[in-house]
Amino acid sequence: MAKAATVPVRVEKVLAGRKIIELNYQEIYDHKPNIYKWIKRVFDIVASSVAIIILSPIFIMTALAIFLEDGGPVFFTQQRAGKDMKSFKIYKFRSMYKNAEAQFERMQAQNEQTGHAFKIKNDPRVTHVGKFIRRYSIDELPQLFNIIKGDMSIVGPRPILTSQMEACNAYEKQRTIVKPGLTCYWQVCGRAKIKWDKWVELDLQYIQDMSIAKDIELIFRTFPAIFGQDGAY
Repeated sequence: MAKAATVPVRVEKVLAGRKIIELNYQEIYDHKPNIYKWIKRVFDIVASSVAIIILSPIFIMTALAIFLEDGGPVFFTQQRAGKDMKSFKIYKFRSMYKNAEAQFERMQAQNEQTGHAFKIKNDPRVTHVGKFIRRYSIDELPQLFNIIKGDMSIVGPRPILTSQMEACNAYEKQRTIVKPGLTCYWQVCGRAKIKWDKWVELDLQYIQDMSIAKDIELIFRTFPAIFGQDGAY
């Protein structure tokens, strides 16, 4: 009796027309040198601490601008999917009006992003200050504290809502094998202009490419991306 052929792990499988697995990204990450992971963590702590000190005037001015426009709270927190699908509380400067969360379900019909992410170019819930700080990613700066805590890294896939990530298939969930970050390929390749499927592919590509050199490259590519017009909303 002929022995059934074993399908290699790395062979792409398709179920009902949807990609489930293409590469064993967990295996790829596990084989990254431990020294790289240690250096990455040390760099995250040191760089974030220095950045908070240097950028403290921007923190103060942003907080004051938000408060003067429509009062507190200055900060906004939300549950996002972290490494291995572990939920964590992300910190941001509040860029929307206070009742924005209550309007989220109603706004779903206007979503301009595909898949499991949510983006609207001219979101009516965004304040005047919010438009400016989103334009230059200033609203993301409080995530430097998430990085120090260990929830995030400077470089890694951008985290989305825990509920959105839970709705993803097995292939898409592989983007949570590594810690989410402030910047990654998505941030430097067009941001909101990139549709969900491509976004996932870029995040999985990062898992393959991640190294000290790649992280440094992406950090330097982030600065011109922030000050450019491409997908900034």
